[in-house]
Amino acid sequence: MNAAYDKLCKIALTGDRRADIVSFLQANGKEETAEHCARVGQEARALSIRAGADPEQAELAGYLHDVSAVFPNEVRIEMARSLGIEVLPEEESFPMIIHQKLSRAMGEDLFRIHDPAILSAVECHTTLKQQSSLLDQVVFVADKIAWDQAGTPPYLHELKLALDQSITHAAFVYIDDLWQKKEQLRVIHPWLREAHEQLKAQLNR
Repeated sequence: MNAAYDKLCKIALTGDRRADIVSFLQANGKEETAEHCARVGQEARALSIRAGADPEQAELAGYLHDVSAVFPNEVRIEMARSLGIEVLPEEESFPMIIHQKLSRAMGEDLFRIHDPAILSAVECHTTLKQQSSLLDQVVFVADKIAWDQAGTPPYLHELKLALDQSITHAAFVYIDDLWQKKEQLRVIHPWLREAHEQLKAQLNR
């Protein structure tokens, strides 16, 4: 086990990965994150059924997506490098964003999740990415619906309307909302830029 995990509270794995992820987050003082991950998992399952993705993959990816919340922002870059994760300049400038890559690594290392589709969806749940899969988009949208901040997200009504067209239309609503506010963002992650360009061309928006 990589030494990056040494300071974390460990749990005995039961084989029920959803329960294990919740227990791990709770054991490390992240009860609110555990609740959010469960909501995203449930939302991802519902969206996957609607969109034609695999519900089991979607739900597990939703549960896993924010497991790296156990690492505070100030150590995330160090943790990523110690785990052999490529750190982009935008991530070094704004470490919150690299949590998606950390969550993927933790899924493999701590929870023995090796399904490439699940890991891909976890790895891009904040920014999406170019050539995103249906499952990537399902988990991305589920995370935006299961808002983990106070109040109602400003994009939610339009996003839910877009779901009547497709999960891709809904994903674009959120990405385009960010893009229109790009001057206010700390950084523009290259994956988000590439996803916006591709989806815009794909949907002819």
